[in-house]
Amino acid sequence: MLLGAIADDFTGASDLANALARGGMSTTQFVGAGRGKTDCEAGVIALKTRSAPIDDAVRQSLEAARWLLDQGCEQILFQYSSTFDSTQAGNIGPVTEALLRLTNAGVTVVCPAFPAMGRRLFMGHLFVGDRLLSESGMQDHPLTPMTDPDIRRWLRQQTRGEIGGITLDVVRSGTAALRNSLRAELTAGHRLVVVDAIEDSDLAAIAAAIADHKLVTGSLGIAQGLPQNFREQGKLSGTAAAVPLVDGPGVVLCGSCSTASQNQVACHLQNHPGLAIDPAVLMRGSMSVERAARWVELNAAENPIVYSTAAPEVVDFVQQRFGQADVGKKIEAFFGGLARRLADAGIRQIVVGGSETSIAVVDALGLKSMTVGPEIDPGLPLLIADRSGPLGLALKSGNLGTPDFFIRALDRIAGLERHFAVL
Repeated sequence: MLLGAIADDFTGASDLANALARGGMSTTQFVGAGRGKTDCEAGVIALKTRSAPIDDAVRQSLEAARWLLDQGCEQILFQYSSTFDSTQAGNIGPVTEALLRLTNAGVTVVCPAFPAMGRRLFMGHLFVGDRLLSESGMQDHPLTPMTDPDIRRWLRQQTRGEIGGITLDVVRSGTAALRNSLRAELTAGHRLVVVDAIEDSDLAAIAAAIADHKLVTGSLGIAQGLPQNFREQGKLSGTAAAVPLVDGPGVVLCGSCSTASQNQVACHLQNHPGLAIDPAVLMRGSMSVERAARWVELNAAENPIVYSTAAPEVVDFVQQRFGQADVGKKIEAFFGGLARRLADAGIRQIVVGGSETSIAVVDALGLKSMTVGPEIDPGLPLLIADRSGPLGLALKSGNLGTPDFFIRALDRIAGLERHFAVL
C-alpha cells in the first residue's frame, strides 16, 4: 500500500476512492477501522467523524492512520469537505495536529479547494461559486455553520500553533518556489499551511510539490493529483482488478429528503412501483421491515423503490412531534434492516439515496470493503461487494445525481464490464 487516506465521512470516502481509482491506483475502501484485503496501492478508510467530539475524532483518526502505516503507506491523506465543515471548536485542526505528531511530519498543507465544485481558495479565503463561504448558505448549516471564510483564522481557533499561508502567486511560481515557501513556513513555526488554489492546475502544482510529504490534508481536489506522484516514481502497477458481473433483482432505497432526491424519486415512480414510508407511521410502529420486504419481493422484477422522501414541511412536522434525532435513527435502522433482509433473500442490486441512509445500509450489510465500477454521475461510482456472492451497490448523498439516477444506476450494475479498479 502506497497511499493511505482517512476520510471524515462515508460519501466523501467513496468520492475519494473513486478519484484515486480513476487516477490509476488500485484502491480499496474500508468501512471503519482498517481491516480486510490489503493488496492495493491506495487504502481509503471511511470514518464518521465530521461532527464527532474532538477526542473521539482524534482517537479514530489515529487508529486508522496507525493501521495504514503498518501496511507500508508512504503518505497519509486526511480528507475533509471542500467547504471545510467544522465549528470553531471543531476537529479538523486537532486531528491534523495529532497526525503530524504520529507521522513525524514537519509541515502539511491545508487545501480544501475543489474548483470543479466551485470551491476556490484565494488569499486564504474560501469561496463557493462567486460567494465567500460565509455567504454561501454554509453559515446556516445545522451542524457545522461556517461564519468565517478565512480558513487560517478559523483553523487557528482549533489549534495550538500559528497557521501559515502561501498565496496564489507563489503556487504559480513553480515547484521549487513552492517547496521553498513550505520550508520557510516550517522554519517560522507554522506546521499547518493554508495554500491558495483556484484552478485544477494550481492543485496539480501543489500535489507535485508535496510528493515527499508524509502528511497531506485537503478535499478531493488536492487528492486528485497524488496518483501522478507515484506514477512518476514508477510505483504504480497500471493493472486493474477483475470483478464479477452482478446478476439478480434490484431495489432502490431512499431516505434523503433533499430537492434532488425528491426529483429522483418522482422520476423513478413514473415507470416503477413505489412504497412510501410515512415517518410518522414508522415511529408509531405500524410499518415493519418484514412488511416492506414482502412488498419488494412481490415487485422485484420491476426495480421497485422504497422511500421516506417527503416535502420539508412534512419532515419538520414529524421531527417536531417525535424529535429530530429519534426520527433519524428510526429511519436509518429501518433502511439498514430492510437492506439486510433483502440481500439475504436474494436481492443483488441495491441503490441508496442519502448519506446517512447509505451508512446505515453498509453497516447493516456488514461490508468490509468494496470494488469500484464505472461512474454513473460525476463522483458517484458503482460498487461491488462480496456478500455470499457479488452484490452491486450505488450509494449517493442526497444532493447529487441526475433525475434519472436510480434507474441508470440499476442498469449500469446489471451491465458491468469485467475490469475495474478496486475501491
